[in-house]
Amino acid sequence: MIGALVLVITVALSATALFGLVTTVTNRPPGAVHRIAVGVCTALVVVQAAIAAYQVLVGGVTLPEQSTFLIYLVVAICVPPVSLQFATAEPSRWGGTVIAVGALGTLVAVLRLQGLWVPGA
Repeated sequence: MIGALVLVITVALSATALFGLVTTVTNRPPGAVHRIAVGVCTALVVVQAAIAAYQVLVGGVTLPEQSTFLIYLVVAICVPPVSLQFATAEPSRWGGTVIAVGALGTLVAVLRLQGLWVPGA
């Protein structure tokens, strides 16, 4: 895992969650900016997941809870697009909250991944 990339992902997901909540408070449905924000967050998580999966599966890094780590990788990739789909399926003021909850859930998964990354332990 790359610590700097985890920090960038954390900031991006936090900003997306905050933006989603602001959208809810201002009584607006999610729009194109939400799609871009979720896309950027998803792309960052996919890059991190690809690097981590390569290190675990091919690079010889052994983790104590390897299967749990790989499951969190999959969850971290899947949650943002699913939350965006739910938020935009029926545009309402609550779509921003759905995106915020998805971003916060992904943030927790990324932080848990960082905690599980203990090579050779």
